[in-house]
Amino acid sequence: MTKQPGRVPAAESDEPAVDAVNAGSRPLPAPGAAVLALLALGWLAAMLWSTREATTSAAAGVTAISLSAFALPGVISAALVAGAAVALAGGNLLARRYGDWATLRFAGAIGGGMLVGLAAAVAINLTYFDTSTTNVIAGTTAAAAIIGGALAGARTAPAIGAVITAALGTLIFVVAFSQARDPLFDLFGAGDSQESLVNAAKWVSRTESLVAGILAGLLAFGYLTWARRRAGRRNPETPALRWPAYLLAGAGPGLLLLLAEVIIRIGGRSLLDLASALSEADAVAQTSLGTSRVDNGIWVLFVGALTALIAFGRTLGPAHTDDDEPAAGPTPAVDQVDLENDKPGYAKAFDADAVDTFDDAETVDAEPAKALKAEPVEANPAKADPSR
Repeated sequence: MTKQPGRVPAAESDEPAVDAVNAGSRPLPAPGAAVLALLALGWLAAMLWSTREATTSAAAGVTAISLSAFALPGVISAALVAGAAVALAGGNLLARRYGDWATLRFAGAIGGGMLVGLAAAVAINLTYFDTSTTNVIAGTTAAAAIIGGALAGARTAPAIGAVITAALGTLIFVVAFSQARDPLFDLFGAGDSQESLVNAAKWVSRTESLVAGILAGLLAFGYLTWARRRAGRRNPETPALRWPAYLLAGAGPGLLLLLAEVIIRIGGRSLLDLASALSEADAVAQTSLGTSRVDNGIWVLFVGALTALIAFGRTLGPAHTDDDEPAAGPTPAVDQVDLENDKPGYAKAFDADAVDTFDDAETVDAEPAKALKAEPVEANPAKADPSR
């Protein structure tokens, strides 16, 4: 068996072999989880405060019920993200202290979500008016935080961190986008007729969903890229994240929005029914808002996933295989020198069999040369016989 130049056998390598199974089985931590937890808790507190201000400034009664139903989706989405962020930060601490233990990590994630849900429920009961809707908001918010914590107990911590980052950025964008609704209504031709208002509202909603999906995909891709580079600096043998992680991270904010809608329609059903029963206009508004939220979640899901995959695909280079021929080097084999025997040769380029074959070829080629030199002397008759 011959040795190929440029390759070192595994047995002769000075570096220890890497256990690929153990290196790939260790879960990667989610960088910046503590900062994400603080930001998500701050956003939840802001949503709870704005909902309280809206309900307490109303004239109480039917108006407070309607405003509570309108504000419930924002509170539930914020609680879902906050529970996941706190659970992710707690999972990082547990993994750093006790190692990769799936049961402990999931239990810690559930515990983190329960802490957020309990704190939010207590804050709602202490600061909101004691009405029939207060307990509904508190219980639904606590359930959303616990569900978010359970989701953060997954093994792919960087992907969960990317989902939380993108979802938090999407929620902040939706609130900031409300400042641009009026100019967009005028841009899309909203007039005095009901039909023009409905058409303009559809285009405004689609524009919001499209931009939110693109933002979610870019934020998810940016977070995963940062996590991959940080893990590579700490351990160069860390396996790179593949495309399913980017697909999940890009689609995650849309999935969270759809999950929040499910929680709202199950846990907050009584509040939505009370708001719809106030008047026919309120019933139409609640139905329209519910449909709009579902459409927004679907748009963010698909646009975010597509944006993250496109961004990831642009970072990929051409695939390299073992069949690719190496580039020709500037040093030919004939110019190499056998350093052991201090003479030119082919010992570094060929094995023993190739050398023997080359020597045999020189011997065979030497015999015709001798015959050609002797033939002209024997073929001249004048020189062969002096008597003629």
